[in-house]
Amino acid sequence: MDEAVQLTLLGRAALAALLGFVIGLEREYRGKSAGDRTFALLAFGSAAIVAVGAELLGTSGTSRVIQGVVTGVGFIGGGLIFRGAGGGVRGLTTAAGAWAATGIGVITGVGAYLAAALAAALVVVILELDTLQLFRRIREQTAAASAGDEPPG
Repeated sequence: MDEAVQLTLLGRAALAALLGFVIGLEREYRGKSAGDRTFALLAFGSAAIVAVGAELLGTSGTSRVIQGVVTGVGFIGGGLIFRGAGGGVRGLTTAAGAWAATGIGVITGVGAYLAAALAAALVVVILELDTLQLFRRIREQTAAASAGDEPPG
């Protein structure tokens, strides 16, 4: 394999790792179990696998590689989800974020760099919506309504 191709493959994986790291920083900042390194490695691995598949296998082979990546990360996501003693589910957003980081790795692996960067920014925005007062108020009102209580305020 030619050196330029090898550097392109590495560049795609490195970009994906950087984008995954940024998403992981948000999770780390929120004190979640999976953080910057986990998300960076998920994005890196998926980009590397997909990039090699795209380079060596063509379109139909790449689709099979992507299917395998998506299936594999599902097992990791399942390990991030826990049911608490009170019956509540914890880790679902982190698992979904890990799945999204893997998707960003796939996008990067096929060479869609701008789409990957914009997708990573969108994931961080989605994860940060709870910090905005308007979204917190909506969530509190929804929770109160489902519990049968009067909404606060």
